[in-house]
Amino acid sequence: MNETRLTIGMIGAGFISHYHIQGLQEAGATVGAICGTDTEALRQRAETYHIPRTTTEIGELLADPAIDAVVIATPDFLHMEHAIAALQAGKPALLQKPMARSAAECAQILAVARATGVPLFVSFMHRYLEEVEHLQGLLADGVLGVVHSVRQRNATPGADWAGWFYRKENVGGGVLMQLGVHGIDLLRHLFGEIVRVRATTALLVKERALADGTVVRPDSEDFVAATYEFASGMMAVHECSYAEVAGTDRFRMEVYGSEGTAWLRSERGRLAVYAPSHWGRPGWFTPDIRTERIGYRQHRHWLDMLAGRAPHDDSARAGLVSIAVAEAIYRAAESGQWEDIALP
Repeated sequence: MNETRLTIGMIGAGFISHYHIQGLQEAGATVGAICGTDTEALRQRAETYHIPRTTTEIGELLADPAIDAVVIATPDFLHMEHAIAALQAGKPALLQKPMARSAAECAQILAVARATGVPLFVSFMHRYLEEVEHLQGLLADGVLGVVHSVRQRNATPGADWAGWFYRKENVGGGVLMQLGVHGIDLLRHLFGEIVRVRATTALLVKERALADGTVVRPDSEDFVAATYEFASGMMAVHECSYAEVAGTDRFRMEVYGSEGTAWLRSERGRLAVYAPSHWGRPGWFTPDIRTERIGYRQHRHWLDMLAGRAPHDDSARAGLVSIAVAEAIYRAAESGQWEDIALP
């Protein structure tokens, strides 16, 4: 697949579709068709983004030879079905996180990807923030020394545009599966494998009013406090919440090393570093970080991987592992003990 301009099919016309469509178009792809169940949402997306074709039948989109690859951004409980259908149709896929509702479902998707040889990727957008890339450079250069501990927070007031987010049967859990997997992936992406966890979970907000006035009563957690031990011996604490009025700006991360400290997306800005032994002076340093749209960066990389201009990343396996870590957190909250990560 080495065309200079790929044609992508969008599967799903919900809230997150805006991000993917904008990112694809900015990165130079053509969004040739969009599929969904809500005909009004389809009409709006097609009109806003000049998408030439809409359909309510996923099979019709997957059978179209003009579609080179697909983005799957449907509700979580449809991820496995839609990903497998795309792979069996020979369409490379970018699958919205969480990869699926369980590690077992993720393993089934990966088995089909291996059997068909069709490329599969999972969308972890936070990897593409410029400050994350800058932190990777600092870590590689040893600016922070040996990293001993990290604090990660992922928090929002909670989604108010769809009730299915708050049913365990649809998501596989609560805030951890919807929001926490971002933090799990980012921690693994930067610091390596998580080997065991301890955790507490809670449901704090028993009743929620959605934007349309619908009242939902969640049956899964909206707060998580987890402790991770990494293969390197590093420790991390990870807080996830759907019960905060302000929440975090995507996430907050604090990295504490033997030679320095780095804060990401905090009150000190997108990235602030305290490393006096490296710079020869005390005080916080705020790097000059270039700004590009996160959607452009992510989708440009995906298109480059599809076209063979960049090696394939590890996001498909990472999608599985992030869910396996989440499942270990649920086990740890139940047992009150350390739980190892179990891969199917």
